[in-house]
Amino acid sequence: MMNLIKTQTADTWFPFIADEIFRNSWFFDDSNFSTNIPAVNVKELDKQFTIEIAAPGQKKHDFEIELENNLITISSSTNTESEDLKAFTRREFSLNAFKRSFTLPDSVDNTKIKADYSNGILSINLPKRKEALPQPKKRIAIN
Repeated sequence: MMNLIKTQTADTWFPFIADEIFRNSWFFDDSNFSTNIPAVNVKELDKQFTIEIAAPGQKKHDFEIELENNLITISSSTNTESEDLKAFTRREFSLNAFKRSFTLPDSVDNTKIKADYSNGILSINLPKRKEALPQPKKRIAIN
């Protein structure tokens, strides 16, 4: 699970190394074990957050997006036809299941969330509540 508004700093190199280790099957060879977790971009704009998930080769009906108690969970499960695994010299990707979860800040309007899948990218738009939007500068009169 990942917090939606967590910032990325230069001193967080260790999680990336650990992620790389567990994404690759250097220590074991189990063709049925899927470590393919799609890459995610999270953007915060003035009026919304956007989550983009790189998931090429899938169809929009392969995805399921659920929201419960400010936790959004994106999952995908594809039915892969049985492949001749012995035909592969090296296999680094497959279209297996994944699940990613993000804790949404209270500023997100949960009633207006929309998703779109286009060109291999699943985009989820999370509009901010009106009271969370940037307010224009206010001039205060001096008496």
